[in-house]
Amino acid sequence: MADDMTSPGDRDDSGLSDGADESGNFGDSGNSGNSGNDDGLHFNDADLDAAMADFEREFDQSQASQNQDSQGPDSGLGQDDTLFAGDGTGESSDQPETQQSIEASFDDELQGLLGNKAKAAAIITRLTSAELLAAFCQLSDISAVCIDDPQGAVAVLHNLDGDSPEAAAKDLTTVVSGMPAILTVNRADKLEATLFLQGQAGEQFAPPILFASAAPFVEDLMLGITPLEDILSDRKSFDSADLDHDGALAVLAKHTRFGRGNSSIS
Repeated sequence: MADDMTSPGDRDDSGLSDGADESGNFGDSGNSGNSGNDDGLHFNDADLDAAMADFEREFDQSQASQNQDSQGPDSGLGQDDTLFAGDGTGESSDQPETQQSIEASFDDELQGLLGNKAKAAAIITRLTSAELLAAFCQLSDISAVCIDDPQGAVAVLHNLDGDSPEAAAKDLTTVVSGMPAILTVNRADKLEATLFLQGQAGEQFAPPILFASAAPFVEDLMLGITPLEDILSDRKSFDSADLDHDGALAVLAKHTRFGRGNSSIS
């Protein structure tokens, strides 16, 4: 009976018989030779640590070599500097301008929604010449592009901030005394049309009445249906910024006819 029992000294703490390792393989676990592991697939802890150390060293050397090749020997840039360096195409320098353009466009839209800036504004006249209207705008210090139309030349205003459109209509009808003009403004998608004479605001018109008697493109422009660039593409126009004071007077002289005791403007 005693021969069938195993004494406590014959077993280790893992419950395995002396001479067997934890995986159940017999032999000297501290010996990495071929006596117990002829297939060469089993490593002891020391062999595993050495292999991992070699692998980490080779990986670090490979990474260092790749970083050096990407920066070039004389680039003078650190690893972090390459994250912010331009690629030579000019795209990085364009990004701030693009961002500014987006911000400016957003601000214009916001001011338009708040009514602090008009979406569109135009002065409608009965003048037969857009060139003459551009000369009047230059003499009145108004920035506008003037468009020809058989029903009367129209000045599309550039300055849309605050009450600038109303100020422009007052200045124009003050400088050109006796000439009536209708100012139409789109603020926060609300249309207003007001008659100006001698620098004073007068009667207001409902938009349908105004559009029925104005140039056909006025409605499309004020409602945002057609961009100004498309309207200018197939119509004769003159920009007041293209004239100086003397040029404006020359245009005025060309369109003014003097007779006995009176004069007329065409």
